[in-house]
Amino acid sequence: MSLKIELFALGCAKCRLIESATHAALEEMGLNIDVDKLQDTEEAKRRGVTTQPALFINGKLMVQGRVPSIDEIKDMINRSRGLVTDYRVF
Repeated sequence: MSLKIELFALGCAKCRLIESATHAALEEMGLNIDVDKLQDTEEAKRRGVTTQPALFINGKLMVQGRVPSIDEIKDMINRSRGLVTDYRVF
């Protein structure tokens, strides 16, 4: 399954952190996926963003207004890939 990862991050400190954390998560997972930058403010608003930074995976807004940990991002990626991330359900 292919993944499309987009960041709405216009350069603030949190924006730089979420970009670094996203790349680190992908690297730790051994995934070679491009991270696209969504820089059109109006497009971001249409897609539900009210505050930056924001992380989209496969077009779904996953988080906004805060910087998730690398582990949180990896979990979001795995869930988007259809992989079980919470083994307590078994």
